[in-house]
Amino acid sequence: MAKDTEKLIRQLSLISYLMAERRPLTALEIKQEVEGYSGMNDDAFARRFYADRAELESLGIDLKVDKPADGGYEAESYTLPPENFYLPAIEFTDKELGALRTSLSLLGGEFAYAEPLRLALQQLSWGKPSPIDAPENRSVALAVTAGAGGRELSQRLSKIETAIFRRKTVLFEYYTIGRDAQEKRKVDPYHLLFRGGQFYLVGHSHERGEDRVFRLSRIRGKVGYSSKAEHDFNRPEAFDPRIYASRTDWQLGERRGTARVWLSDRIAWLAERHFGHAGTLSPAEDAADAPADGVVFETEYGDGRQLSSWVLGLGARARVLGPPELVAETAERVNSIVERHSGEYETADVSSRVRPARPERETTRSPDDSAIRPERFARLVTLAGILIEAARLGEKLDLRELCKTLNVTDEELREDIDVLNVVNFGGGSYVLYAEVQGDTIEVDPEPYGDNFAKPARLLPLEAKALIAAIDLLGEHLPEGSLTSAREKIVTALGQDPASDGLQITTAKGDDSGIARVVSAAIAARRVLEIDYYKENEDEFVTRRIEPYQLLNGQEGWYVHCFDAERGAARSFRLDRIREATVTEDSFDPRSDVEPDVRGWPRTGEVPASRPARVWVSAERARWAREDRAVLEELADGSVIVELHFAGNDWLVTEILKEAGDAVVVWPEDARAAVLEAAETLTGAVRN
Repeated sequence: MAKDTEKLIRQLSLISYLMAERRPLTALEIKQEVEGYSGMNDDAFARRFYADRAELESLGIDLKVDKPADGGYEAESYTLPPENFYLPAIEFTDKELGALRTSLSLLGGEFAYAEPLRLALQQLSWGKPSPIDAPENRSVALAVTAGAGGRELSQRLSKIETAIFRRKTVLFEYYTIGRDAQEKRKVDPYHLLFRGGQFYLVGHSHERGEDRVFRLSRIRGKVGYSSKAEHDFNRPEAFDPRIYASRTDWQLGERRGTARVWLSDRIAWLAERHFGHAGTLSPAEDAADAPADGVVFETEYGDGRQLSSWVLGLGARARVLGPPELVAETAERVNSIVERHSGEYETADVSSRVRPARPERETTRSPDDSAIRPERFARLVTLAGILIEAARLGEKLDLRELCKTLNVTDEELREDIDVLNVVNFGGGSYVLYAEVQGDTIEVDPEPYGDNFAKPARLLPLEAKALIAAIDLLGEHLPEGSLTSAREKIVTALGQDPASDGLQITTAKGDDSGIARVVSAAIAARRVLEIDYYKENEDEFVTRRIEPYQLLNGQEGWYVHCFDAERGAARSFRLDRIREATVTEDSFDPRSDVEPDVRGWPRTGEVPASRPARVWVSAERARWAREDRAVLEELADGSVIVELHFAGNDWLVTEILKEAGDAVVVWPEDARAAVLEAAETLTGAVRN
């Protein structure tokens, strides 16, 4: 029998024995009665018993130890209070359970934590119809689902997730894109962060002697452990993962100072929604160096280029006021854009041509290619509960259906049943006995024990998966059912799993209030009136729409709807909706209003788009290779990429955001549009 299987039998038998006796038990009693310990000598038992207790504790199952003033471990006594094993009762509404089920059905195999999420939902729905089998809710569609992004990335993610859980220091080769160098890294992994379609590792870098952030897609080769020790480090109590989730791009790196940025009245509300957490806003009329209208935004920054990029992307609606060195840097970047778009732009010779490929984040994965498999311990506990419940009801279980419920193979399920058949609760008595007979599973109608007849606590990985799924969907399910479910789960667990190893951030701005209004309109089939900011035209428009679905994409969340004024389906970004009102007018659903989530929400390319050839400087070429479709490598290290755009306004904004490191080579009308926009900015950045 494999060592891992022997360990699982010992741990499950230990739990069952302690729960069955309900009294303090000595180490000698445990050694004699618990399956797997009796054949060990005293030294081997002491090591194995200590290791099993430590592992159960890491799973959130704490044994209570009574230590006498004198004597060794033989004199200690052990108990397992029921509240340390059983899941506290959570009274979910049917709507909340349906919303949790919707999370799994929407995320499916492209969610890196789909399998522990599946087990968590089985535990939470104990005694009720499984939410996994409920009818599918079609009011939400997802293009971004926190998938790892391919088998190699999945393996890295799984290894690092395990290292965080077991507090193991990891070793890997890392491509530092800023220095264009590949170097060895030794890291104590503290936390995983999903942001902007990518997974990041936050941990303590031994080489740097400080906490750093590592993008998983830049790790090269396999991730290994630095030692064979059970644990290598303890995460500092002062570590706060929320800092990394909320930092803006310009706040990465060492702090350089505090920037002052003027923002027009037209976008002040938008800046506050997106970046209010990153600084302060005050009326511009109080500042002598800014136009009277609008606001002044003060924010700490570490990367001047990123801050200039954000300001330039806002066009004439924003201006850097200080400090002087940032004003000068921004002016220099605008002048570079003007110069490079005036006349014909000559590039270096082509060194190689590249077949365009999708960025790595677009790599598709098989629904069965799960990035992270839950602990087998969790699966066995869940299976034990299912089998005991079937015995109580006198029912036979369908082998294929149970395999589907747990997402395991026929062979894996048979092996799990064999393990549970030898789990005891002392004195030679066993917890259950089940047999696979053809396509059915029959459980002894009188099980010997009921210690697993109630749902066990959510293990750390299950809890993280559950909260990650909720946070990925946020307020974007009808009537806030996920929000209330999240509050109940956190209360039952006694802590927020998002602070313990995994954090999901998706929306670029807080659109939760708008999302709740839109969800209510979708559920009630009511016409929605929105006050919408058209960024390209810098104006607000009022639209009356028939809302059908909320969907996410690379740029954030959208409401997909039928726009009666346009007579066609449209999608509006939630973070551009200033106000939304549910009207009294109802509408009948149209059969042809459904977005292709694998189209523009995922790729960013709309059907009516056309290609542009864009030069990217050698200094920024490395980033372009990660996120753009590269057409040509040039002799001086720069590259030509292909950008698809439907209107010049969008392309102009993208080029301005590149802050002088990108030039439209073709088409000519787009070059002229960039030049015009940049010339408009030259006076503003100098004043």
